[in-house]
Amino acid sequence: MALKQFIQLGRDIGYNILGNFNDSSSRKKTLKFSVALITSIILILLIIMLWWDRRPNDFDPVEQAKQIAAEKHQQLVTGYVSTSTLIALGNSLLDKPGGYLSNDVMPPSIWMDNVPNFEFGVLVQIRDYARALRNDISRSQSQSLEDPDLAIAEPQFNFNSESWMFPPTENEYRKAITALESYLTRLSNIEQDDAQFYARADNLAAWLAIVEKRLGSLSQRLSASVGQIRINTDLAGDPAANQSTPAPAELTTQTSWTQIDDVFYETRGSAWALIHLLKAVEYDFSDILVKKNALISLRQIIRELEASQEAIWSPVILNGSGFGLMANHSLVMASYISRANAAIIDLRSLLSQG
Repeated sequence: MALKQFIQLGRDIGYNILGNFNDSSSRKKTLKFSVALITSIILILLIIMLWWDRRPNDFDPVEQAKQIAAEKHQQLVTGYVSTSTLIALGNSLLDKPGGYLSNDVMPPSIWMDNVPNFEFGVLVQIRDYARALRNDISRSQSQSLEDPDLAIAEPQFNFNSESWMFPPTENEYRKAITALESYLTRLSNIEQDDAQFYARADNLAAWLAIVEKRLGSLSQRLSASVGQIRINTDLAGDPAANQSTPAPAELTTQTSWTQIDDVFYETRGSAWALIHLLKAVEYDFSDILVKKNALISLRQIIRELEASQEAIWSPVILNGSGFGLMANHSLVMASYISRANAAIIDLRSLLSQG
């Protein structure tokens, strides 16, 4: 009996709703309410997107390292600034406005492809420096033992950047940051020698070689925004060189128009992270840089990369032709990145001199 009464009650409520909706006055009120609700939701989402669509705050690597060392009562030893900067970059990636968005699957972050590309650019530089720290900078020679904390941090940063859950990417990167903090604590302990940071010219050159390749690739992808035909120089310089499959003498490369802004913001994120890492390197490797007369070269690289972070006044990344009426933001960015890359090549040359 109770079930029948419940069903009848549901029917009565349904009839009342339909009857009210059929009424002209009620229909207008319902329509106005729906429009107002949808408009409010759109405005809220737009405000959230504008708030999240900002790069992380800049920071001074040296001053921040000194502040951390003072708070934790640690010694500002060689390598402290570089390691703390790497930790700060990881925290900035996860704790910036909106948090880490690359693995989000819900609005509005799912519509914000520029931020995930910026995050990936930062992440690539974190991964590269963590690898150099683990394989070269923290080891005295190739036969020496690797640092146990860095052996955890480096692979954790290489975890899938888009994993939403089981496990979420943020948790894996937090583990990497925790391992780096453990390494930093041991590094600053002057009473023990189980953690080291070897500020040598060859170690710095090894990391710069990775940076050089990253910037070279980004520069090519940016320049290909307008399409270009280039001579195939893959085997140039070695008459005995060979490759797996034949390739044409001339290659045509062009970045898809749907990927123009993706490459731009990935480059912007990569340059932002590099600025902070290079400033940290300037402090930790200062003796080597001064001895090699390479300090000015490093500062010029930083200057070129800082120019790539200027405000963008256009609502979209424009892709005009090289000498056309419309601007081409990719070519402007490529110019800064190419000059920074050329300066890195010169810096590596200085470091290799006896």
